[in-house]
Amino acid sequence: MTITIRAGGPEDTPLILAMLDSSVAWLVAEGRPGQWGTEPWSASPRAVEVVRGYATSGTPYIAETDGVPAATLTLSDAPGTYLEPAGEPERYIHLLASDRRFKGRGADAALLAHAAEVTRRAGVSLLRVDCYAGDDGKLVAFYEKNGFVRTETFTHGPDAWPGQVLAQRVR
Repeated sequence: MTITIRAGGPEDTPLILAMLDSSVAWLVAEGRPGQWGTEPWSASPRAVEVVRGYATSGTPYIAETDGVPAATLTLSDAPGTYLEPAGEPERYIHLLASDRRFKGRGADAALLAHAAEVTRRAGVSLLRVDCYAGDDGKLVAFYEKNGFVRTETFTHGPDAWPGQVLAQRVR
C-alpha cells in the first residue's frame, strides 16, 4: 500500500464532499451524529459553499492510497470565522475527512504529517486545527496521537456544538 499526497483546488470540491458524505454516513451508523449531523454535506447548499470556499481560499490536499483518493484536508492561513486567529503567523487545518473504506490505513495521519511539513517549509511554526469535542472524545485523542496539544475549548452555533482547538509547534 502506497500513500501519496497531492495538492488540489476548487475542482476537487466534489471529491471533498464525497469524503465528508462518507464520514457522515459512518458517524451516523456509529450512533454519533453530533459531529456533522445526519445529512450528506453534498445535499446542503450551505455546506457545499463552505467546502468550495475553503478549497478556493486555502489549499486542499488529497491523500491517495494506491492511486485512489482516501482522505483530504484543506490548509489555510487562518481559522474559520467562528474562532480568533492565533495572533502570530499560522497554518490552519480545515475539513479533515476520509473515505471510510480506507479507515485505519494511515491516510489521515499522512495528511497531518504533510500539513506539518508544508507549514515548516513556509517558515511558519504554528499549525492549528479544531474539531468536535463531544461524544467519546476519540477525535481529540486522534489529533493528540498525531502530535497536537489541546489549547482551548469553544462552542459554536445555536446547538452549542462542542469544539476543541489543538495546536502543534513545527520547527
